[in-house]
Amino acid sequence: MYICTHSCSFERINYCSYVMTPLLTKIGRLARRLQFQACRASHTERKVEVHGIDLNIVESGNGPHSLLLMPGALGSAWTDFKPQIEQLPALLPDHTIIAWDPPGYGKSVPPKRKFGLDFFREDAQAAVELMRTLNRPKFSILGWSDGGITALIMAGRNADAVEKLAIWGAGAYLNEAEVKMLRDIRDVEKWSPRMRAPMEQVYGPERFAQLWGEWVDAACDIYKLCDGDFCQQEVTQLRAPIFILHGKKDPMIAAEHVPWLRKQLPQAKYHEFPEGKHNIHLRYAEDFNKLVAEFFRSN
Repeated sequence: MYICTHSCSFERINYCSYVMTPLLTKIGRLARRLQFQACRASHTERKVEVHGIDLNIVESGNGPHSLLLMPGALGSAWTDFKPQIEQLPALLPDHTIIAWDPPGYGKSVPPKRKFGLDFFREDAQAAVELMRTLNRPKFSILGWSDGGITALIMAGRNADAVEKLAIWGAGAYLNEAEVKMLRDIRDVEKWSPRMRAPMEQVYGPERFAQLWGEWVDAACDIYKLCDGDFCQQEVTQLRAPIFILHGKKDPMIAAEHVPWLRKQLPQAKYHEFPEGKHNIHLRYAEDFNKLVAEFFRSN
């Protein structure tokens, strides 16, 4: 009788395990899905006055640490970082994610955008002042393309403020082949409608064409008048931990830039997307977000 009772109990345990394990798995998946959806829904968008300029920002998450998202040329919070705004809070619960529209871009208008020889450094200073205004004087940076250049400037010039940075699609200088490529794509009428659409939705067709032309002209002026130097000096001054990500097939930057950065920054963490192009954070958003979240979580 004792053996029979023990056997029955064992069978009941096996049966409960058979029934409950899949159920608990489903409950766990549902909980994670609900957490993800809550993070997607919980963001705020507002204007912050910084030295007389109303800068548009989008915030998600509510952790004590700060992560600033720096967009690319003509970019804004939503055009450039939608998957990061929506997904990173779940991966970085101890961070507040802050995406901004630089002066003259997106919804940070007025002022009218200015493209002088120092426009990268001016954006860098505006971003630092924004974070001070938000009472977040220490922060990390996620910078794409132009935002990666600006991030390097910020980290090189503000070592006491920038804790970590991750960049992709950025180079510290412009070479002759890149100048030719930029001149070839200056006329947005030669772009496909699909390529123009995101920026035309933000600025309208006429203003987008004007802004892009001004950006290209400014970059070419930097090549002509400043030997193409965007931020080479700041790179040599950088002390913060850095993560360089790269799309192996990125058509927007010369192949020499990543090796140059890695030589100057031998301590940098590096990850390459073999089939990736310029927008790896959008094309491979889930994998990209996990990689950068792990970097920003690490000590």
